[in-house]
Amino acid sequence: MGLFKRKPKNLPDYWKTYESLFKDSQTKNFNELTFVVLDTETTGFSFDDDRILSIGAVKIKNESISVQEVFNIYLEQEKFSKETVHVHGLLKNGQRECISEIAALEQFLAYVGNAIIVAHHAGFDMGMLNTALERHGLPKLKNMVLDTGIIYKKTLIKSYLVQPKPNYTLDELAEKFSISRKDRHTALGDAYITAVAFLKIIARLKEKKNFSLKSLFR
Repeated sequence: MGLFKRKPKNLPDYWKTYESLFKDSQTKNFNELTFVVLDTETTGFSFDDDRILSIGAVKIKNESISVQEVFNIYLEQEKFSKETVHVHGLLKNGQRECISEIAALEQFLAYVGNAIIVAHHAGFDMGMLNTALERHGLPKLKNMVLDTGIIYKKTLIKSYLVQPKPNYTLDELAEKFSISRKDRHTALGDAYITAVAFLKIIARLKEKKNFSLKSLFR
């Protein structure tokens, strides 16, 4: 007993619907894949102590951003950190309509489906989302995940003279690809910048031999 983690019982129907989308394997044709590019604004950087303030996401289908299918929600602030307000501009009693964390997660699961998730420094966004799911007794997200910070480095020519940096910020990517930073530090604005950067990275990688979805995860 206790050696095997039991699957949580009584998972809600919306989780079962989400989970069922992963029964069939993904298409191998890159152009037919759906990507959900997301960003979260949070009260800070601790998975346990901080909370998600907003989630913004856009879908990419057939290598173009589907402008009709944006996701942009604000969460009720049970925790508040005035230290981060200057970054995201979300005040505790702001004028935006906010929903509960569990309602936000339910809506997000319906939106993301079995798409491949793309984010910049994805480990942070995934950590915040998975910790939120765990708080409500739900399992972790099942989606494949790509990090634009990591795959950008695959576009760089390695030489003794030029060594890639360990990390590239979203601002650096925006600068390198001449992407407008007008809505930087809003969840949807950052998701859009990340999506444009992702498409530019893919265009560069497609010029190389042996491009495939598998090559992005190596």
